[in-house]
Formats: sequence, structure tokens, C-alpha cells
Amino acid sequence: MQRAAPWRTIKAVKCLMRGGVIAYPTESVWGLGCDPFNQAAVARILQLKQRQVAKGLILVASDIEQLGELVADWSIEQRHRLVNEGVTPTTWLIPHHGLIPQWITGEHSSVALRISTHPVVKALCEGFGGPIVSTSANRAGLPAARNQVRSRHYFGSKVDSYVAGATGGKARPSTIIDFETGNILR
Repeated sequence: MQRAAPWRTIKAVKCLMRGGVIAYPTESVWGLGCDPFNQAAVARILQLKQRQVAKGLILVASDIEQLGELVADWSIEQRHRLVNEGVTPTTWLIPHHGLIPQWITGEHSSVALRISTHPVVKALCEGFGGPIVSTSANRAGLPAARNQVRSRHYFGSKVDSYVAGATGGKARPSTIIDFETGNILR
């Protein structure tokens, strides 16, 4: 997959660093994102989506190194499994050991993480220097936005920055798998 032009993501990365909320294309739908360690930014996303904090949110990263302490003691085999470069994007539920804030994990003892191959997502995470929140751009009960026009229709100026680009063309959102049990949740 080709890389996103850096100029396309500069404004959004600056927005993330200032605690803003962005909308951007992912593998299958448009997502809303922010700095996962900025509680006010996460609260804005939850309010925009009308989503309960208890459900938790997904984080995306450009590579496994961005996960730092979460995977520091993992074996090579575990790391390879997490970086699944398969055809279907995979979000893994991994134990967070208290390293991720409750406003991201919700009521769960795990955190949902995906290493993305989408060029815009990778550029955002690389520019930001770590994982970002990735939740579908829609209000609860509405279909996820599949383009920028629908994202803007849903949120307008309530989102601080929209990143130009197309989704990766996947028909379905990522598969969600519990890393420890192998159970498929979605």
C-alpha cells in the first residue's frame, strides 16, 4: 500500500497534539481520532458518538514499537501474531495491565489495538509519535461514515480536522480477536 503524502496529515497531527478531534479514512470506514491520553479529547469523541465510556475504544498504531510497554515482554511469536499482515484488518484485545486509561479501556481488563497498514492511519500515528483513538465516524445507531462527505454530514465543525483520503476499500470493519483466548468477537 502506498504511503500518504506528509502534507496531507500535518494539520491533523498538529490538531491531535493540541487535544483536538480528527476524522480520517481507515481500512473500511471513516474514523474519529484523538490522543488517547487526553481525557477531554476522548470525552468529546464519546459525546459526539453518544457512546458510553464503559464500551471502550480502539487504538491504532503504525507499528508494534508504538505499543511500548504493553508488549515489552512479549515473545517474537506473540509479536508476529499481533502484527498480522493478513488480508483482513485485525483488532486484538490484549491485557493493558493498567498502562492505558480507563476512559479508553472502559470496563475491560484489555485494550483493543490494531496495527494499521492504511497509509493515512500510518502517517497520522507516525506524525503523532504513537497510537491514536480509532472509532467509527457515526453516532450510536447510525451507519458508519464511508467517506468524508458523510463524516462532515454527521459532525460538521464539531470535528476539528478532516484528513483527505479514501478508505482501504474493505467491506467490513476489522475482525476483533481476544489475543489470549483466540475468541473472535466480531
